[in-house]
Amino acid sequence: MKKGLILLLGVITSLVAVSQNIQDAKKYIYYERNKSAEDLLQQIVKAEPANAEVWYLLSKAYLSSDNPAPLRNILSQAPASLKSEPYFQVAYGSYLLNNGNKDSAKYYFDQALDKTREKNADILSAIANAHITAKTGDAGYAVELLNKAVNREKKDPALFTMLGDAQRKLGNGSDAYKTYSLALDKDGRYAAALYRMGKIFVSQKNPEMYLKYFNQALEADSSYAPAVYELYYHYYFTEPQKAMDYFKQYVAKSDPSKTNDVLYTDLLYLNKQYQDAIGNAQQLLGRNNNADSMPRLYKLMAYSYLGLKDSANAMTSMNRYFSKEADTNKVAKDYEVMADLYAGVEGKQDSAIAYYLKTVEMAKEQPDKFHFYRKLSDLYKDQKDYLNQAKWLGMFYKDNPKASNIDLFNWGIANFKAEAYDQADTVFGTYIQKYPDQAFGYYWRARVNSLSDSTMEKGAAIPWYNQLISMIETDTTNKTNKKWLVEAYGYLAAYQTNQVKDYKAATENLKKILAIEPGNKDAQQYIIVLGKKISADNNNSTTGTTK
Repeated sequence: MKKGLILLLGVITSLVAVSQNIQDAKKYIYYERNKSAEDLLQQIVKAEPANAEVWYLLSKAYLSSDNPAPLRNILSQAPASLKSEPYFQVAYGSYLLNNGNKDSAKYYFDQALDKTREKNADILSAIANAHITAKTGDAGYAVELLNKAVNREKKDPALFTMLGDAQRKLGNGSDAYKTYSLALDKDGRYAAALYRMGKIFVSQKNPEMYLKYFNQALEADSSYAPAVYELYYHYYFTEPQKAMDYFKQYVAKSDPSKTNDVLYTDLLYLNKQYQDAIGNAQQLLGRNNNADSMPRLYKLMAYSYLGLKDSANAMTSMNRYFSKEADTNKVAKDYEVMADLYAGVEGKQDSAIAYYLKTVEMAKEQPDKFHFYRKLSDLYKDQKDYLNQAKWLGMFYKDNPKASNIDLFNWGIANFKAEAYDQADTVFGTYIQKYPDQAFGYYWRARVNSLSDSTMEKGAAIPWYNQLISMIETDTTNKTNKKWLVEAYGYLAAYQTNQVKDYKAATENLKKILAIEPGNKDAQQYIIVLGKKISADNNNSTTGTTK
């Protein structure tokens, strides 16, 4: 009898230990400590391989983690006797649904529901959870299942919270908020419900409200790491030091991970602790044998080197990042940094241009693109490629609410230098239309037309020189005005001499030049020449002969 009692006590003790471990695993999953849950549940299935609920929890932990891939192999190791158990059928169905096999998943879910006659709240909620978490899941069906579960377990805050999750997936934030409130009616300190309320307001971009609920979640349960992470993420963009404080709290309350290691390096950089960021990144890469799974570290090193004004090492690190990171993970900023680095190296302007072009292609917001248009125009200007400079200056000016008259002017000048006279004429025409009281548009439109009509056959520049003269002729003390007037009067005189043969009018314009610039030798010389022509014409007229 003693041996029997000892054996019975051992069995009871073992069962109690397993039960306690299962509860601990559920807590790990609740706190999103999935790796800890996986490790503990792996131990439990070795001790209790016939426990179907443990296999389900193991599948739930893996499907909630960053690496669900091993789950298929793990489930294949379960005893054959479990294959018909409802919990295991939900586990396998969850795996199938996560992989997009909806019809096959439904087969296993329906079997589990039939065997429990849809009266087991745990099975109902487990299937609902699969539909909520899987991309291909049916949130409407999850709501239906959870309503049945809630009717059977009316005091469980977890069920109400899950129901709110399903409603959020359907896009019904208002109903979700009410349902989370019902969860808190059951347990006012249920942190997950407070956290989910905060997530509603994150989607609405309402920081006042989401900060309130995330802080309340931590007041209810200081171990609830997901809320700490959201606080870190919020302050990441506004207060780096505060973000660092919350991140350290998050690390202390969550499982170790390579992702956290990279995020810490990121925060070191953000807090301008550049040397520490570089050292931490190098340490992590060394620890992981320069693993290609952490390419972001090279980018963080590059940014930190830039912070230290070490462009050579920044270039080396960015090249390593580009060689190791998948193209789908690269963002516009990555290409911009590469472009900036190449732009600072003599003879590498072509590479800088190529990266800026890629940056423009990837940039989603128009305001960001204007910045890159400007950089491209500057690079082409340095290469004296005025046609492409004009192209990107035009892109910068069009639809840009911050573009100025200077930007419009520069666009016109680039076209002028590129000898794209028709486009330059259009741009300076726009300048006159927008800024009719400024002389620049008239002067440069006259210059453009003087070159496009180089023989003066059409007199295309005459209207613009005349308008320029009427604007500035009263202010000859201004050096620019004086220069432009000399040019304008000279052009008019040349046109009158060569095209219309009006030597008197030409002489009058040349005298106007001398009035503002008495020492102008060209004007003096041409007046003499024209005077002789006028005298000759008068003599010919008197004698009755013609040319």
